[in-house]
Amino acid sequence: MLSMFRYQFMQNAALAGLLVGILCSVLSVFVVLKKMAFIGQGIAHAAFGGIAFAILLDLNIYVTTNIFCILVAVMIGLVSRRGKVSEDSSIGLFLTTSMALGVIFLNLRTGYTQDVFSYLFGNILAVNRQDVVMIALLGLAVMAFIIYYYRKLQFFAFDEETAQVAGVNVNFLYFSLLIILSLVIVMSVQVVGVILVSALLIIPATIALLVGRRFTQVVFLSVAVGVFSTFSGLIASYYARVSSGAAIVVVLFLLFIVTFFSNRIIKRFAEK
Repeated sequence: MLSMFRYQFMQNAALAGLLVGILCSVLSVFVVLKKMAFIGQGIAHAAFGGIAFAILLDLNIYVTTNIFCILVAVMIGLVSRRGKVSEDSSIGLFLTTSMALGVIFLNLRTGYTQDVFSYLFGNILAVNRQDVVMIALLGLAVMAFIIYYYRKLQFFAFDEETAQVAGVNVNFLYFSLLIILSLVIVMSVQVVGVILVSALLIIPATIALLVGRRFTQVVFLSVAVGVFSTFSGLIASYYARVSSGAAIVVVLFLLFIVTFFSNRIIKRFAEK
């Protein structure tokens, strides 16, 4: 099994998967506790619009998509928090519009178009060493932010209203999380794809919350789940010759099913 990692592209894929698994799993805790799952999905789908726009004008895909997703994330936050539109409605508005713009941009592109399928469903084997370095740098910045604001983020995640009364700048934390989500989603697109990246932002923390009892414990369990599923999915995709992103999500789902029913069985025996 380890022989597959003798290839450079597999080493790059493994490093990228490790970094993305850690980043998404840590953010997953805040996404699930703050009920931001739909926001993450909206930003992920907005990435399609940014990718298509970059392809249309022959721009750098990562830079263009990052800017596009950050703008969409901030607009979602502004419309839902300061407008008279519910959060779900504002997310749905920008999600569908971004997807529609993506289709239009691709239709306007004449001649050869890059393989959009790989951006939709991920192609971790195409990750190069430069991509790994970029993900690592982003990871360091994100982790530095989370560690520095850890207590405030924890307070914000569990009780935003009380945190605001206590003097925590909840709007800063909220919009910071939106921007971080945008950056991480764009960097994760090549690993799991636009359509599947939201799974890495939801399922690890969902599993961890079924087992963990303390916040820090949940964070570490979420990371363990994310890293394990990423590596397992990568190995499965290599030998089964299927999409790596899809394999990772299937592993995550199987872990959830096992954890969910194991939890129920343990509780049932404990009640007797």
